[in-house]
Amino acid sequence: MVEIETGTILIADPFLKDPNFKRTVVFLCDHEPAGSFGFVINRKHNTILSDLLPDLSGCDFPVYYGGPVQMDALHFLHQRPDIISDGIEVANGIFWGGNFETVSVLLQNNTLKQNHIRFFIGYSGWGEGQLQDELKEKSWLTTKGNKKLVFHRDENLIWQDAIKQIGGDYEQIIHYPIDPTLN
Repeated sequence: MVEIETGTILIADPFLKDPNFKRTVVFLCDHEPAGSFGFVINRKHNTILSDLLPDLSGCDFPVYYGGPVQMDALHFLHQRPDIISDGIEVANGIFWGGNFETVSVLLQNNTLKQNHIRFFIGYSGWGEGQLQDELKEKSWLTTKGNKKLVFHRDENLIWQDAIKQIGGDYEQIIHYPIDPTLN
């Protein structure tokens, strides 16, 4: 387990009951004493980018459910600072935000690939001390954020792969049922 900081991955405990975070993985883009902010990276939303932005007609990039806060806001993470300016590097090679006009042009001319960028509707947020309390309650496991997890090709494997990254005895929980009372 790693110390919580910007760029940390939060892995939901297998028995976490909150439906917003059941078996989720959250990438923290900002962590400060006043609060934390990040995106669920392993849950696709039921829409594609062109549904939200008609100017990007035909762009079938998936949109991910970033979290339950501000569901009317679109955010993005990318790994292309060479062509997308003004992003904030959150972890090694992972950038949050940037010039959206540039992103729009890059999408329209098919320069950006799906493994370069992830779009999120909403975000996950914690107020002062809230995330620390959830960590004390053992609601989350932690590991270092990296491009392999954040831009994983199969969102259905991110939770398991994040736990495998921790290693050791934690790998056993991959096989735990969602509701142990049903066994």
